[in-house]
Amino acid sequence: MRARIILLPLFILIAFGLASAQSFNGDARKMAMGGTGYSENIASKMIEDQRPYTTITLPLGLIQMAQDKDRLDPRNKDIFDPVLTMEYAANPIHYTFGRDPGGLRSRLVNNIINGDLSRDLNSYRGIELGNNLKSEGLTSPTWGKTFRFPRKPEGAFQGFYIGAGPYFSAMTDLNIDKGLTDVLASRTSVSIPNRNFFISDRSVGQLAMAITGGYRARFNLPGKMASRRDGIYVGVNYNYLYGFRYMDSAIDVQLSTGADGLITVLPMTTPLTINYYESNSGRGFALDFGVGAVIDRWEFGFGANGVANRIDWHDRTLRNYRLQSLVNGADFIDQWLPATPSDLTEKLPVQYTGNAGYHKGAYTFIAEAAHGFQGASFRGGAEYKLGRMEFRGGARYGLDRWHPSGGIGFDFCKKISLDVAAFGTTTNMERQLRPSLALSLRINRVVN
Repeated sequence: MRARIILLPLFILIAFGLASAQSFNGDARKMAMGGTGYSENIASKMIEDQRPYTTITLPLGLIQMAQDKDRLDPRNKDIFDPVLTMEYAANPIHYTFGRDPGGLRSRLVNNIINGDLSRDLNSYRGIELGNNLKSEGLTSPTWGKTFRFPRKPEGAFQGFYIGAGPYFSAMTDLNIDKGLTDVLASRTSVSIPNRNFFISDRSVGQLAMAITGGYRARFNLPGKMASRRDGIYVGVNYNYLYGFRYMDSAIDVQLSTGADGLITVLPMTTPLTINYYESNSGRGFALDFGVGAVIDRWEFGFGANGVANRIDWHDRTLRNYRLQSLVNGADFIDQWLPATPSDLTEKLPVQYTGNAGYHKGAYTFIAEAAHGFQGASFRGGAEYKLGRMEFRGGARYGLDRWHPSGGIGFDFCKKISLDVAAFGTTTNMERQLRPSLALSLRINRVVN
């Protein structure tokens, strides 16, 4: 059990890296349209929604999780499932089909971290894994207030913004030896005498408070505006980052076989080591810029988040864990070591976003693109309203994969609607595309 407690925070870091913004999106209407509507452009957030409403998420994933709660408890030695734990942490809100509690992949991970690995790797055949999994992300919601100078005609203003919120980033970079993945994926028994297979992972997490001051403005368009939403919107943020927790783990696993093709009982090198760095004191900053525009039926936006971002972490500690054998059931040996250097500066990629939308009558079209975390990504979707029914479809592109989505909405009355979305997700270790289901209630705000 001790090994599970040691590694559980690392599982959560990897899970956050696996997750996409869509996985934490509770609005089934927007998820059906490719997960659009969640651009991080601070100026676009100033624009009043074309269809203002409030969402109440129906957490189907939590209901599914409750059925597997015993497998998520590290105290349950015989059935604890670390891989399933990661998948639920990466996509906790929505019901996902094809989850495999207690499968071979979970048994392999569990056996490694508990030092009771089967000496014959062929006993784990049937697992298909990629050789590299690299993911990263940032969540930084801010709550605050804009203090506006006296408004000008038709809604134009300038003002300053004050707010605060959590700032949580995570990155994971998992690499698995191709020779090992070939053995695990083989349909027939494989002879592997005198071989060395390597698994490595680095996961980094930062938790801070963002205290934000900024500038907000809306400028009227020349001539007569088509609606009260029309205008040019500008936003700038300076985020002071007060760091509470830094976690950096480096895991190295070496599986060595002897002349008989079985895992060696007494390897020449330490088969599993974990270097775990921590800090509880960090200070930094980040800048955000955004511009948005509404021109009649069209809506546009562009933003750059995290410009010049950095957090300087101080007084890092290092704790080393190691297993001397993977097959005899021994527990971890741990010791404190000096961290060199004790201070470290952590930087994140700058996230560039762009969005465009078109609204006309019963039709809505939305598209968003981004570049930064995990390279380039795209979201797009459309909606058509027919009486009390609304039909939606879209897609999301990220990590070299397309994720389709679709859904339907039903208006019970003018103010209350039900939205259902089906979408593809790859929040799993194999990066397989699996179907998920989202459900939410929509409380519509009638605009006069």
